[in-house]
Amino acid sequence: MDLALNCIKISHRKNTENCETLVYPVPETVCIPMLQHMGSPCKPLVSVGDEVKVGQKIGDSEAFMSVPVHSSVSGKVIAAEDFLSAAGKVCKSITIECDGKQTVSEDVKPPVITDKASLIKAVRESGCCGLGGAGFPTHIKLNFDENKTPIDSLVINAAECEPYITSDYREMMENPEDVLNGIKIIQNILQIENVYVCIESNKPKAIELLTDMTSGDNSIKIKRLSSLYPQGAEKVIAYNATGRTIKEGELPSNQGIIVMNVSTVAFLNRYFKTGMPLIRRRLTIDGNAVKSPCNADVPVGTSIGELLRFAECDEDKVKKVLTGGLMMGMCIYDLSTPVIKTNNAVIALKNDVKKTQTNCIRCGRCINACPAGLMPTEFEKAYKQKDADRLKSLRVNLCMNCGSCSYVCPAKRNLAETNQLAKMFVSQSNQEKRNNI
Repeated sequence: MDLALNCIKISHRKNTENCETLVYPVPETVCIPMLQHMGSPCKPLVSVGDEVKVGQKIGDSEAFMSVPVHSSVSGKVIAAEDFLSAAGKVCKSITIECDGKQTVSEDVKPPVITDKASLIKAVRESGCCGLGGAGFPTHIKLNFDENKTPIDSLVINAAECEPYITSDYREMMENPEDVLNGIKIIQNILQIENVYVCIESNKPKAIELLTDMTSGDNSIKIKRLSSLYPQGAEKVIAYNATGRTIKEGELPSNQGIIVMNVSTVAFLNRYFKTGMPLIRRRLTIDGNAVKSPCNADVPVGTSIGELLRFAECDEDKVKKVLTGGLMMGMCIYDLSTPVIKTNNAVIALKNDVKKTQTNCIRCGRCINACPAGLMPTEFEKAYKQKDADRLKSLRVNLCMNCGSCSYVCPAKRNLAETNQLAKMFVSQSNQEKRNNI
């Protein structure tokens, strides 16, 4: 099955594609959560009253699925308290009053990388997690077992298929050397034969630029993808780059593939040169409530409310603010919510239309739109009946939460939301069965 055929067309709204990245000034305070990645939260390494410097490690964990957290500013810790994320998870956070000096920590030094082990160690110390939004710890992704899952293909996700977002595009246009050098370091040390840089066709300048820069390297292929949604989903882009299907319960590594976001590899190249960990994020600020849409390079921990004021947002008319894109973004409940590593956009909208749901008309559009060929209407029925076995037989865990089913539904049903609730229900059911054994 060609997954691209099951994608949908949506309005691109790439208003900021030609907006060069602005450097956001250091705010008066930053709030840095100890959980900014997929996995376990970090434990604070600093206390109220401590002085910290730029790039200093302020949080870490011994858990397998975790990466350290660093200070994006220099100044004084004024609070260490619980933080409730937009996803409903509670972790500790560190609030720092900035001194305006931006004094760099003595620990910030370029890593010495000679082999795979030193690469993995350096990537973890950088605090790097996937910058496409999911936040999977990058060092775990790169630390594959060659004997169990030999890797022959590195897929660079530069699709950026969500409306409004252009932060990855600006990375390619402004820092193409970082993109390509980061790829080459990973490719050479991990001995990966093929690299596919996958870019949607609505970014012709980036395609042309990177094609010209790689013209003498047959191991790096710039692959033009159709401008469809969700072209940037991991399973979709892996299939369209290599022709291999990532099955239920599998990781890309099971099919000999590593998928990395284009901004992730560019960041890693800068870290290898400077030793400065992941403390800033380029993100797009846009939406119909924003008067001056832009791309901004922002210290982690900056409040989203400050960013919206920076982009001349009409806050009185804002009805909804998303971190991420229109399709898969997270709605925030408080404008004091800080920017974290995985944020690639802030979208402020005037209209939050309440759509009236009607009964399912059995049109099948949700099935046709699903890139994995799933049946959201059947998920909905099985979830209402609390039938975990039926949900598993329908392969509910293959749902990638792209939202295409809800987008095309003429009955305006909350199918994507129900899919996620159904996945949680199956997970809880499996846990209960394990506990009863």
